[in-house]
Amino acid sequence: MSLIFEEIDFQKTPLGDISLRRRTEPRLDNKLIYEVKLGEEFLMSSLFVEAEEQLSELGLAKLHENGHDDPLDIIVGGLGLGYTALKALQDDSVGKLRVIDVMAPVIQWHRDAVLPIGDVLAAHARCELVLGDFFEIATDQHVGFQDDLQVHAVLLDIDHSPQHWLNDSNAAFYTEESLQKVANKILSGGVFGLWSNDVPDQAFIDRLNQVFAYTDAHLITFDNPYSGGVSTNSVYICTVN
Repeated sequence: MSLIFEEIDFQKTPLGDISLRRRTEPRLDNKLIYEVKLGEEFLMSSLFVEAEEQLSELGLAKLHENGHDDPLDIIVGGLGLGYTALKALQDDSVGKLRVIDVMAPVIQWHRDAVLPIGDVLAAHARCELVLGDFFEIATDQHVGFQDDLQVHAVLLDIDHSPQHWLNDSNAAFYTEESLQKVANKILSGGVFGLWSNDVPDQAFIDRLNQVFAYTDAHLITFDNPYSGGVSTNSVYICTVN
């Protein structure tokens, strides 16, 4: 494969300039990689998706362990390249998946099939892509995620971590008060899951345990071909009382 560097899209958004590009990586035998940047900050890469997939896999496994079967109503906060949502749809017990993202260009990339997974999410009968502010919807006490009904799980992958946000206004979500508001929108025995770029944080686990029945903090390891070693993310899986 010849070397490729292509900016597929560039759009201005309220959070800054967002761009999608694809490139071959000579250090990895010209592997084709898709990357998303917000301003000069890298948001995501198709090279590292293990933890995003584990967010769905671990969240749904906990739902089944807690006795919830199909059809499941699942909310994903943050669309990105789509790997969290795609992994959720691979579980046939998921009856309806709603993916909420504040970035209109990201949703359009999926509809235009310019990403590695194509338009599978945009075209899937069990999946709905919703343009909106997840944090506003999650903490609004007067509305539910859909028809004022509680859902089985909320899986969140937007900020880098509970302490490192894409937008400073997102910080308010990680307080006990806001976490309780989102917990109120989840069925008993349901799950709140959260991806983080950082290792599990005990202070945040303690905060989660003030709201949820219990919290499992998973350290996710995956190969890093650049370093020749492994890298880590974390996934928090919380069960609602």
